[in-house]
Amino acid sequence: MGGLELNKAVAAILVAGITFMVAGLVGEILVHPHQLEKSVLKIEGGSEAPAAAAAPDEPIAVRLAAADAARGASAFKSAGCVACHTVDQGGKNGVGPNLYGSVGAALGHADGFAYSGALKGKGGNWSFDQLDAWLKKPAAFAAGTKMTFAGLGDGKKRADVIMYLRSLAASPVALP
Repeated sequence: MGGLELNKAVAAILVAGITFMVAGLVGEILVHPHQLEKSVLKIEGGSEAPAAAAAPDEPIAVRLAAADAARGASAFKSAGCVACHTVDQGGKNGVGPNLYGSVGAALGHADGFAYSGALKGKGGNWSFDQLDAWLKKPAAFAAGTKMTFAGLGDGKKRADVIMYLRSLAASPVALP
């Protein structure tokens, strides 16, 4: 490559760099972005004002008194639970365990499902309080769980889902 060819290559690189720099400056002059007052997308489980403290939920017994299994079935589907869980009696485990008869059953009750050590180590049964805490934020209930669901922030929706899960049994557990 001759001296003239080398000069042309260096000049091309310099012109390209100057062009990109000028384009960036012109873009900043022409476009004036502004911060939105509120988010246009509401993300379930998130909050628009992270600095504001969320009001504590009513006790689960109070929320269950007003809960509805039909609304819970709808919330179960819309939250995407059906992508991982089956609910039929004798149904097979999917990515998550079959949930038929889970209310009142032992944590890790589904035979043949590989539960995380975090959930196995909790012990006990799926009480209404346990289910409420789990559905609110699984990672907080059992740190290290394999369940990737972020949780249901709305306490009334959680109560509806729990009422729906309670209905999935031959003899549902008595309400508190």
